[in-house]
Amino acid sequence: MSVCQGKSSWPELVGATGESAAATIERQNRRVDAIVLLDGTSTTEDFSCDRVWVWVNSRGRVIRTPNIG
Repeated sequence: MSVCQGKSSWPELVGATGESAAATIERQNRRVDAIVLLDGTSTTEDFSCDRVWVWVNSRGRVIRTPNIG
């Protein structure tokens, strides 16, 4: 059982643009901030129910499933 509320994973967004994916995520779960990051960017390792990393390639396309974390 997840400790976070609302939708927590968006596999359907792989291949979408990062900005459109972030907007969809924030629309579907208003408790989170979707943050678009270029693959390889350093991030904090802590878990947070209000954050979704949206990993994109150099063309701005989502390369892996965005998840709360």
